[in-house]
Amino acid sequence: MIKHSDLEMAEHKCVSRNLDVENKNDEKPILTILYQDKFLVAVDKPSGLFVHRSFMDKDEIYFALQLVRDQIGQYVYPLHRLDRPTSGVLIFGLTEEVARLMGQAFTDKTIQKTYYALTRGHLLGEGIIDYPLKEKLDKIGDKFVSQNKPAQEAQTHYQSIATATLNETVGHYNSVRYSLIKLKPVTGRRHQIRRHLAHLMHPIIGDINYGDNKQNPFFNQYFGFKRLMLHAYQLNFIHPITQVPVEIKASFDEHWQQTFKRLLIAPFK
Repeated sequence: MIKHSDLEMAEHKCVSRNLDVENKNDEKPILTILYQDKFLVAVDKPSGLFVHRSFMDKDEIYFALQLVRDQIGQYVYPLHRLDRPTSGVLIFGLTEEVARLMGQAFTDKTIQKTYYALTRGHLLGEGIIDYPLKEKLDKIGDKFVSQNKPAQEAQTHYQSIATATLNETVGHYNSVRYSLIKLKPVTGRRHQIRRHLAHLMHPIIGDINYGDNKQNPFFNQYFGFKRLMLHAYQLNFIHPITQVPVEIKASFDEHWQQTFKRLLIAPFK
């Protein structure tokens, strides 16, 4: 098996793992390259970076697709999406044929994705969240799409890795509880992990769409940063050309490391 991580690819160390979404920096970001061959390239996308241009990005300067294209000096094909606030492994094809083959692999669910999330409350044990989701439509981009589509099947495997408690008062509670959850989505619906955890009443910290409007401000103030605590940690798949198993990892950035240290939790036991 081929294994690559940003620790193993230190020569591609990036300038900054997190983009400041409030204050634009004129310096062009350099993304960490986690994996590259003649057919594929994978980078560590920082939180706050759009994958490509869309109607939502009128004020944005940089996008992952253009940054990777300019960084390696060739056209790249997006193979999947990560929400703007999500960090972690983002992979592109380098040829049209590879993009087609990888697209089919995503459709066939033969690519395994592993995420980590920090959630509100103590979510214990493990299991499958099997909860159909209505298609999430954009008001502008999807204004001509039918609003009456039935909910689509959606499954996410979750496993509780660690829990932590802060003796701080928030709202009516005299303590704040967190869980570090490992997640493997089976299907790929829009905002699936975020919506599934909210369905369990354990929303992801920093989620402004589905999260807790009391916990999020507390977290921002206590930890000193504002972001969605969802990280695309790992991709596993069979290489579409060489047929060799590939594993690509993006380690936790400084925000995550700071959070682990203050909560006295470890992602790996």
